[in-house]
Amino acid sequence: MSYRIQRLNELIKQVLGKSIFENEEFGSGVLATIMAVNVSPDGQHASVLISVFPTNKGKPIFEKLNSDIFHLQQLLNKELQMRPVPKIRFVLDQTEAQAQELEGFLKKEK
Repeated sequence: MSYRIQRLNELIKQVLGKSIFENEEFGSGVLATIMAVNVSPDGQHASVLISVFPTNKGKPIFEKLNSDIFHLQQLLNKELQMRPVPKIRFVLDQTEAQAQELEGFLKKEK
């Protein structure tokens, strides 16, 4: 991965993280975190990996972020001093949910 793409990943993560923290309301006891941003090698697209705790709130939070994607894309267009700005899409991180499922399965087997 090129240095330029790595810097772009981090910059998008910072800009979106700040905006989500300041402007989105998910309710009390819900933590949504940007785990990673992966910009395609051509710089046209960016996948934003979102982790939500508790995991049962993941789908509503994911839907809320997708409904606000136009606003977040416009924010990136203003903040980034480059053209074209990568088109973002959110991906829900299922790692924690899978770990909880596996842990429950292992406890049942004992």
